[in-house]
Amino acid sequence: MKIREFFRTTLAILACLTATQLFADVPLGQKQEVEHLINYLETSNCSMVRNGNAHKGAEATKHVRRKYKHFRDDIGSTEEFIELSATKSTMSGKPYEVHCPGERPRESADWLLEELEAYRGAQP
Repeated sequence: MKIREFFRTTLAILACLTATQLFADVPLGQKQEVEHLINYLETSNCSMVRNGNAHKGAEATKHVRRKYKHFRDDIGSTEEFIELSATKSTMSGKPYEVHCPGERPRESADWLLEELEAYRGAQP
């Protein structure tokens, strides 16, 4: 009986750990921040430049969402979402840039972190 209980307990623990890994993501309170940043990119007049190619609005956010889905298990905060999903090419390692009309190009990490700070500051 003790061996049977040991195996049941072990299986229960493994099931919990597996479920936790399957559903890893930013904490619930930060999901709004991630969605805000994605929406901010999509609705801005700016282009995200990846490996020399400019992508605006829906096209840029489609790529970021795809990377977010891919790295979801490794993301535990909004800052990690930015780092893993919206800052550099996983193929070339080149940083993404954001080009906004009338402004100098900026690395996407700086642009998104600045907006995250502004968003957090505006929350009650």
